[in-house]
Amino acid sequence: MEDLKKLIRNIPDFPKPGIQFYDITTLFQDSWGLKRCLDILEEQYKNKSIDKIAGIESRGFIVGAALADRLNCGFVLIRKKGKLPGETVSESYELEYGTDELEIHVDAIEENERVLILDDLLATGGTFEAATNLVKKVNGSIVGLGCVIELKGLNGRSKLGDYPFFSMISYDEA
Repeated sequence: MEDLKKLIRNIPDFPKPGIQFYDITTLFQDSWGLKRCLDILEEQYKNKSIDKIAGIESRGFIVGAALADRLNCGFVLIRKKGKLPGETVSESYELEYGTDELEIHVDAIEENERVLILDDLLATGGTFEAATNLVKKVNGSIVGLGCVIELKGLNGRSKLGDYPFFSMISYDEA
């Protein structure tokens, strides 16, 4: 995955001092990079009988919606509090630089539908942990968690439980 790593921009001290921000917008604006990213995800998940992909705001929407199209399944939004218009359930979580809250529509997933949760990055694991709790609250069956980048130094996997997890690119430092 070194070829993809070269397309990711590192921005030090964003959004606050001490944070190394791995910016995948540069990966997505490269047509080869985006296609390669989706090809890898498609290969990973094409035989998993997925009913819905739940993308976490906001960059999880990019890979999630595109992969849902490729896998011929539905797509569900997991958004920050106050952004969804219908009836929702919510879950609070901690980030590496603060706290936030995510929501999902109560009718987004039918009981026992097989759901893959996708985001751009795994850092501390708080966002993925909140997303898994939301999918469980609306009675979905989680088949896996996936992301483009994993920051191994922050040990986010420790919050993911026993769900199968896939990341394309990892960085050892935080």
